Amino acid sequence: MAAALVVLLTGCSAPQGAPPWPRPTDLAARAEAAGLHDVWGQRLAEHIHTHLTITDGDDPVVVPGNIGHSESRKFAAEIHTHDTSGIIHVESPERRQFTLGQFFDEWGVSLGPDHVGGLHGDVTIWVDGDRFYANPRSITLRDLEQVDIVVTTFGQAPHRPAAFDWPPQYH
Repeated sequence: MAAALVVLLTGCSAPQGAPPWPRPTDLAARAEAAGLHDVWGQRLAEHIHTHLTITDGDDPVVVPGNIGHSESRKFAAEIHTHDTSGIIHVESPERRQFTLGQFFDEWGVSLGPDHVGGLHGDVTIWVDGDRFYANPRSITLRDLEQVDIVVTTFGQAPHRPAAFDWPPQYH
């Protein structure tokens, strides 16, 4: 019972070490665990992009490409990545809110107020340059917003990453 509660609170049952964290290969199962569906080939009512930056102190953490996406399998979850740019794509046949917690559940990396995967310490978050103090799992993914997560050792000053330079095709 206690283990199930921990899984629900952290959003991931797998133990996490230090990054890099690979993309999952069990796309359908990970999408289902995040409450997402395969929308490959469906007409879309919503198409937004959010940029995610994760740093371990001052060291960048790569967000893998093809989380929730496979061209060869013709699979695209409602939340997915295409490359390692940190751009999260939200594509859905219905308009609704999707959260950063769902993305991390799909990725298979735990996320909470005091950790990202196996990184523990002070977790500082900015959403479009403004400090965010609630649980990062609750962050709603919005178009052209930037989410920065910085994990530092206790007492170390976090440094906000530079603003993401969106490629022209996203404007």
